[in-house]
Amino acid sequence: MSFSHLHSFPLCHEVDGQNLATDNVSVIEGETATISCRVKDNDDSVIQLLNPSRQTIYFKDVRPLKDSRFQLVNFSDNELRVSLSNVSLSDEGRYVCQLYTDPPQEAYADITVLVPPGSPIIESREDVVSEGNETELTCTAMGSKPAAAIRWMKGEEELTGETTAEETYDRMFTVTSRVTFSVTKEDDGVPVDCIIDHPAVKDLLAQRHLEVLYKPEVKIVVTYPEGLTREGDSLDLTCIAEGKPHPHQINWLRVDEDVPSHAVVTGSDLYIENLNKSYNGTYRCVASNAVGEAFDDYILYVYDAPTTIPTPTTNPVNTQDSRAGEGAQQKIDHAVIGGVVAVVMFAILCALIVLGRYFARHKGTYFTHEAKGADDAADADTAIINAEGGHNNTDEKKEYYI
Repeated sequence: MSFSHLHSFPLCHEVDGQNLATDNVSVIEGETATISCRVKDNDDSVIQLLNPSRQTIYFKDVRPLKDSRFQLVNFSDNELRVSLSNVSLSDEGRYVCQLYTDPPQEAYADITVLVPPGSPIIESREDVVSEGNETELTCTAMGSKPAAAIRWMKGEEELTGETTAEETYDRMFTVTSRVTFSVTKEDDGVPVDCIIDHPAVKDLLAQRHLEVLYKPEVKIVVTYPEGLTREGDSLDLTCIAEGKPHPHQINWLRVDEDVPSHAVVTGSDLYIENLNKSYNGTYRCVASNAVGEAFDDYILYVYDAPTTIPTPTTNPVNTQDSRAGEGAQQKIDHAVIGGVVAVVMFAILCALIVLGRYFARHKGTYFTHEAKGADDAADADTAIINAEGGHNNTDEKKEYYI
């Protein structure tokens, strides 16, 4: 990644009282540099360009120098512009724009060749580090001109390193930066960037992800029961332990006392059935790995068993359904009771009717036998006589009646 035709801040070289001017040029190695010799008011004087060895590159629009990398870009009375392709470090130096006047005028263009560093190399003192310890990272940028600057970033945090620059025999620089810091478990997997700042390159960096070992993090979770622990209930605890490396051992213990003899430990689970108050105490899960160990505590307190059956709680929908069912049942009960009452009333009514008819029949028979003599008489006189005769038979009638 490079900048083509990269220039430094333009520095115009113009001598007071002269018409000739030019600019300094910065160019990346391998790219193309352009030198411009400019004349404000030319009186037909000749313009030429000389190299640092004061050899003529161009005289007007003619190139005496046998170097095809130099090419004429523009020639006029007011400008001589020449390009130099595939620039190398040997091309660096002071070039001369010359105007043949009396006396001759000269302006100078300094060509600076920039060499970007190679890909940076980042190294660590150890590949894996334990939490709480220090680690050291080194980043090297080789073969640059000028010397590169190196910055450090750990995630979003900028770190301060110690940097040294060494100049080599070919005017190049090797830059080394070293950073030291303590790590925590939160640094595990965090990227550390070595960032190169250089005028010839951008977005050049090397990256290393930290690998941090840390002791376990332990947490006890109550799997059962959800509420209070009461006498007769069961207790189920699960120990969750995470670390790097993964915990190789998980132990359950009861602080200051023995774990109940019938408690069942299965890996990270502790199960105790038929609780009673003698089991009260602090139960501890201890997890360990190569870095260290950690624990979490659970305090068990067994409450009395409930003496009454609690009223079952239902949600509003179930309550409404229950009430609706009770109302329907009450309606059915009322209907049955009403039917029974109706049947009883009907039976009583029927009995009264039967009794009424019975008494009515016996009363009619009495009156009928009493008037029987009168019915058989041929006339009224005979009827009276029969009736009187009937009085003589009173005892007989009474006997009949009875």
